[in-house]
Amino acid sequence: MKWSYFFTSAVGRKIVMALTGIFLISFLLVHVGLNACIFADLNWLNPADNGEMFNKAAHFMGSTIVTRLLELVLFAGFLLHIIQGYAIEAKNRSRRGQGYKVSMGSRGSTWMSRSMAILGTLIFLYLVMHIAQFWVPSRITKDLQEVTYNGVEMHNLYLRMYEVFQQPVVVLLYLVGVAALAFHLLHGFHSAFRSMGVHNKKYLSLLKGLGYGFTVIVCLLFALMPIAMYLQWVSPNS
Repeated sequence: MKWSYFFTSAVGRKIVMALTGIFLISFLLVHVGLNACIFADLNWLNPADNGEMFNKAAHFMGSTIVTRLLELVLFAGFLLHIIQGYAIEAKNRSRRGQGYKVSMGSRGSTWMSRSMAILGTLIFLYLVMHIAQFWVPSRITKDLQEVTYNGVEMHNLYLRMYEVFQQPVVVLLYLVGVAALAFHLLHGFHSAFRSMGVHNKKYLSLLKGLGYGFTVIVCLLFALMPIAMYLQWVSPNS
């Protein structure tokens, strides 16, 4: 079988979607853990932190050759996941043709499974906004304010996050993006393992439960970050 056929056949595309999806799920776990460092500044934890834990963690993630190379792999994973997702959706639409005269509702599939392309598009737009507001200033233009800890100078991404999330419209857009991510994960988490060959009902039930737990915790933390900044539960010099 030609290598290109793996990316163009129906089975190959589903496997690529599953593998990239599982990879991106692992990225979400790392990303939410890093961003959750902002909560070290809560009054009942360490009000004197002032973003130090978060800034140090963010600096570490961007200061080594390994993490920079992983960024390239991450971008490739996102692009491949998005491209294959749209390819699968286009193929499904062409097969459906005019569709059923009587709507089947959710008897044949869930709303989330039928809306993965829409949810994925919302997540893509959310990702573009997120990259423009944080990754580009940190990695490309490098125009962020500097802060020094123990003689090491680094970007004050904590301050940048605070400034971005003082805009109500931005906070609202982030919450919409997180909601789209939650619905995407509720179906995509266990679906990825199903595409990889897991069909045992017991294991699928376990994966669904794990997926629901993962989705609730990760998306709740992602949603709390802009809310906490906007309401100034955590803030520079708080």
